[in-house]
Amino acid sequence: MVDLILHVINEYIQAHKAIIGLVILAIMFTGFVIERFPAAVVAILGACSFLLLGIIDTAGLYSVFSNTAPITIGAMFILSGALLRTGTIDAIAGFIIERSRKRPKLAVAEMFLGAFVASAFMNNTPVVVVMIPIIIRLSRATGFSTKKLLIPLSFICILGGTTTLIGTSTNLIVDAVAQDNGQAAFGIFEITPYGLVAALAGTIMMILFSSWLLPKDQPGDQVGGAFNSRDESDFLTELTVRTKSSAIGKKISEIPVFRRPSVSVTAVIRLSTYIRHDLPHHELRPGDRIVTRLDLAELIALRSSDDFKVGIVRAGDVGPMGEELVEATVAPSHPSIGNRLSEIPFLNRLNVRLLGLSRYRNLPRSDLANARIHAADRLLVTGSSEDIQRMYENPNLFGIGQTKIRAFRRDRAPVAIGALIAVVSLSALNIVPLAMAVILAVGIILLARCMDADEAWDSIDGNVLVLIFGMLAVGLGLEQAGSVTLIVSNLVPFLETVPIWALVITVYVLSVLMTEIVTNNAVAVIMTPIVISLANDLGVDPRPLVIVVMFAASASFATPIGYQTNTLVYAAGNYRFTDFFKAGIPLTFGVGLATCVAISLSM
Repeated sequence: MVDLILHVINEYIQAHKAIIGLVILAIMFTGFVIERFPAAVVAILGACSFLLLGIIDTAGLYSVFSNTAPITIGAMFILSGALLRTGTIDAIAGFIIERSRKRPKLAVAEMFLGAFVASAFMNNTPVVVVMIPIIIRLSRATGFSTKKLLIPLSFICILGGTTTLIGTSTNLIVDAVAQDNGQAAFGIFEITPYGLVAALAGTIMMILFSSWLLPKDQPGDQVGGAFNSRDESDFLTELTVRTKSSAIGKKISEIPVFRRPSVSVTAVIRLSTYIRHDLPHHELRPGDRIVTRLDLAELIALRSSDDFKVGIVRAGDVGPMGEELVEATVAPSHPSIGNRLSEIPFLNRLNVRLLGLSRYRNLPRSDLANARIHAADRLLVTGSSEDIQRMYENPNLFGIGQTKIRAFRRDRAPVAIGALIAVVSLSALNIVPLAMAVILAVGIILLARCMDADEAWDSIDGNVLVLIFGMLAVGLGLEQAGSVTLIVSNLVPFLETVPIWALVITVYVLSVLMTEIVTNNAVAVIMTPIVISLANDLGVDPRPLVIVVMFAASASFATPIGYQTNTLVYAAGNYRFTDFFKAGIPLTFGVGLATCVAISLSM
């Protein structure tokens, strides 16, 4: 009896599997919109539904993992992480911020141009993550409203990502799905002409509308959120010139580390004399103590310097006190509050060195040793494992733990840059496939120690890869269920008589509408086989329509949830949901019209 029931159910599923596939797709869209579960979970549940109903079998499911797109995207995450880890992006941004002091408007334009170019050759999400605090610093330096810069930052990085095949995971997914459906692989710069047209249209729209559609910073706005950590992460430290330092006899302005925007010198102490005037032209001597304000990454990087000893140096201290590096926060009950840091008991009792002090929005103006202790001061301490362990037992310190910030590996930057150039060159010249070029680049990056292996794996966004694998399985299920054929057969009668430009606009509008309410990667997987089948039935070249999907799936400007970079600036800028409507809808129309015209003319 049970076997008979199961047989009847299976017969019903097989007879109506095209409709069932569309029902599953509709339920998934609902899940994406209400956001009860993460998008990756919705995608996996959708794939499981097709598997449990027998629409796809395990062999079909396993075939999804042979797709090159997720592997390529994961490798691109690592390549992007290497550019960040080696300080390449930070160095470029620092150069622009330095220029903003003389020509602020030009500096803002250069910053956006740099973000646009970076997004064309590395994943645009980490570009935005890095650029948000830089934009906040730039707005302070120039006086421009932060809220008028953050949304354009996201939009520009989205547009930058559409100019090359590797600029965004969406393009790579569309390319991979198109290849699975019989299309030739896209070249890395094949979509660049259309991308430049879209970027030009988007830039014009932002210039015309941003000044009055974007909000201004208001008193009390917490702009920056978790990204607004500049004041919190600044540390006060001292750099003591070593006896054999290469900095001896040089002016402060001639030493590279002191020319970085994240580093500022407040005084030089020679013997017991404080020097605070004309510091850039001060020539250093052995034993000079340079009172410096800098961010945590720079402070950690200086630990390995051959030119300076970092922090409070005691007699007989010739180098770092140990391998352990921790942060500790001073408890309000600490008995030394109000005393000098040099008098804090554990510094004298344990074999540790204080490297720096951080205090929210109010760093001391004295040198490190004479700074008065306040409650909630953050201390960066290095020492032997045994002595650091004893710090954990100190009831007057809390929040003790290893810092998550790591020093830039600037000496490896040429390798990371060279790896990126090699990927672009080899794939553009069709010497090796893109996936192979990126994987080889990852091998070079790891071999050259541009980043450690654990950092490389941490730089991969697992949610994105799971989402992609899940949606690829869903796409396969829709194809094998006949859902794609069903959709196309119903669209063909309406579209077979329309002109090419109307067909292009129809595909673009449908893709954009779905992108604004669900994830762009899901739209890429679903729409690509549909437009290829539609083009084949209509007797037109599918390739331009596939390019339409590439651009439309990334053209999420009107909501903060359709694209990850929008979500990032939405939180950092303390925007309202409607702010994206106001700024994004004109941009959606302008970019969409320019893209559709450019693609229609090429058909």
